[in-house]
Amino acid sequence: MGTAVTLVKDSVPTTRKARSAAPVTKGRRGRRENLAGYLFMSPWIAGFLLLTAGPMAASLYFAFTDYNLFNSPKWVGLDNFTAMFDDPRWQKSVEVTAKYVVIGTPLKLLLALGVALLLAQSRRGQAFYRAAFYAPSLIGASVSIGFVWRSLFSDGAVVDRTQSFLGFHVGGWVGNADWVLYCLVALTVWQFGAPMVIFLAGLKQVPRELYEAAEMDGAGPFRRFWSITLPMISPVLFFNVLLETIHSFQIFGSAYVVSNTYCGPADATLVYTCYLYQKGFKDAQMGFAAAMAWMLLLAVALVTAVLFWSQKKWVHYEEDAR
Repeated sequence: MGTAVTLVKDSVPTTRKARSAAPVTKGRRGRRENLAGYLFMSPWIAGFLLLTAGPMAASLYFAFTDYNLFNSPKWVGLDNFTAMFDDPRWQKSVEVTAKYVVIGTPLKLLLALGVALLLAQSRRGQAFYRAAFYAPSLIGASVSIGFVWRSLFSDGAVVDRTQSFLGFHVGGWVGNADWVLYCLVALTVWQFGAPMVIFLAGLKQVPRELYEAAEMDGAGPFRRFWSITLPMISPVLFFNVLLETIHSFQIFGSAYVVSNTYCGPADATLVYTCYLYQKGFKDAQMGFAAAMAWMLLLAVALVTAVLFWSQKKWVHYEEDAR
């Protein structure tokens, strides 16, 4: 009996030591795991600080300075912003960009949704059609496509001859101040593949039972589309509207190439980013260009906030229905 009591007494300190050592071991292991995680994240952190956060902070400072890339920046306060609002070409760039966004984005989304509705039906060669319609989204933003597009819409080119054959004597769109912006709109609409794929994924998630029940109740195709398809894919529609609107505000390459680097006749394709490039790198007014960049950021943020506010009225999520 005495031996048993002695063994129990001897085992108590050992158990306490093991319990007290356990948190220390877990703490060391947790620190090692955190260190390993930060080590793996370090390339991204360094890239974010050096290539994103650093340049953004520098551009914010330059927006309040007179900086020409060659001399040291000189603080001027809000002079760049006041000069921006008084600049008629800046006002023209805002007008052209707004027109491009308002016309090009809805047309692109309508075409993407229409093609997605066709491809959502079972048919032969469906994979080929999906790949064929998606391909322009991969190559449309390249400089080479910009040159091809400019050649197609020039005087005497394919588009000019086709519309003349049909009785529309407009001439080449590239050299016409009234039509050159629609050339850019046609280029962005042609790149409808990316939103089409997203729409197609959303359409695949709509339960077929809803269509069958609506058809039994006598609902026609338009009624089924309006009452079932649109509400069910409204989150996908909202995502595409948001993404394509932001992309439209950032247009530069196609406008710069199609207009042969001078932003079109009579500034017809003077989109915001094109004028920003001219002020920063051609006129060496980097402070003015930085101020323009931050105004663009504020405009995109405002539009994004409005879209998020409006989604409460027309976007339907499954958890809301529950």
